[in-house]
Amino acid sequence: MTTLIFNLELSVTIHHKGAELISIKTTETNKEYIWEGKPEYWGKHSPILFPIVGTLKNNSYKYNGENYILPRHGFGRDMFFELVSTATNEAVFLLKSNKATMKLYPFDFELQITYTLQNSELNVTYKVSNNSIEAMYYSIGGHPAFALPNQFENYSLLFESNENLISYQLENDLLSDKTKHIALSNKELPLTYSLFEKDALIFKELHSKKIQLLENGSPILNFNFPLFPNFGLWTKMNAPFICLEPWAGYSDVTNASENIVEKEGIQSLAGHTFKEYSFSIEIL
Repeated sequence: MTTLIFNLELSVTIHHKGAELISIKTTETNKEYIWEGKPEYWGKHSPILFPIVGTLKNNSYKYNGENYILPRHGFGRDMFFELVSTATNEAVFLLKSNKATMKLYPFDFELQITYTLQNSELNVTYKVSNNSIEAMYYSIGGHPAFALPNQFENYSLLFESNENLISYQLENDLLSDKTKHIALSNKELPLTYSLFEKDALIFKELHSKKIQLLENGSPILNFNFPLFPNFGLWTKMNAPFICLEPWAGYSDVTNASENIVEKEGIQSLAGHTFKEYSFSIEIL
């Protein structure tokens, strides 16, 4: 089941499974900006990463003396969300903890995802609520894949700051202490498949909170992520898309204790409180 929202400039389609964004099209030209999800490359479009981002050591963690199994990127992307409300230009989805989630993740949570269109911009807001008395430990992130219909090397990313990017390399899907320094040229990073020979680029810190996607030097879209502390870039070899991934949290490090309270990058939410994270996609 899907829900459509639209305005004079854009139409947006969201699938109820994972409350996943699957399409952004311009009204005038019907041009598609979200990766179509061909399974021979990658069968998703823009999954939610919750209640973890990336991979846990041994796909497991400990909490209050108990062991839990949690798959890569968590379970949010595979669960059906309730459509709470909808308007022409806005849709609100909700996932609540239940017996199935409690077996994997023993916290009483609510995850609300709101999609709002304003002019040529789509805003995506994640609201994480802790409905219990005790602190809740979690990570959350976006994984939108943008379609690149022309040659991959025709595209580049323009960062907000002219920074020295430090990417942490993966070993068996876990973060090692090996780093790769990536220099920008006038804030710009040309896209090449060689950047992703060892999988994703993972940035524990990123000064830029806005990245612009360029095609042959001309801007296509702005990607804004003001409230996310971490970030990832990813594609598959020879695949015609690029993922811009705002994160609050990341994979376990190779020497992780597996205690979720001690997990590097983990977010903590006090009892009966909530926190919001948002990113936006502005079509240019």
